[in-house]
Amino acid sequence: MKKVLVMIMVFSFVAGLALAAEKGTAKEAKQMVDKGIAYIKANGKDKALAEFNNPAGKFINKDLYLFALDFNGITLAQGGNPKLVGKNMLHVQDADKKYFIKDMIFLAKSKGNGWLDYKWTNPLTKKVEDKSTYIQRYEDFFIGCGIYK
Repeated sequence: MKKVLVMIMVFSFVAGLALAAEKGTAKEAKQMVDKGIAYIKANGKDKALAEFNNPAGKFINKDLYLFALDFNGITLAQGGNPKLVGKNMLHVQDADKKYFIKDMIFLAKSKGNGWLDYKWTNPLTKKVEDKSTYIQRYEDFFIGCGIYK
């Protein structure tokens, strides 16, 4: 029994290291957003949003995924959690009570693109971590991809 428990603990530790090693970079997050915009232009909004939501699709890489929201805070796509599609995220706060979705909307409308920092629970570690997300406006919505620092 002890041998099995030790093996499980070792496997869990090694699996955790493998997941930690699979963190995306800021450059990769921006490239994914750029790729998403190009995909919309080539295939149309509906097909692109469906692909962004596909957990085995082209827009999942390491711990990176695309999401899209309209300017009312409604989730149009969420590669990390497709159950959020259709949900209004406008009043969601981060760990410091920051309304980061409102900040993303302001950034998308005012500058068109950029990075936004906030604190969010990492789904892999289950801990609140610093996160930085790159967003890019496209017509009447924006696409984002974030990294845990």
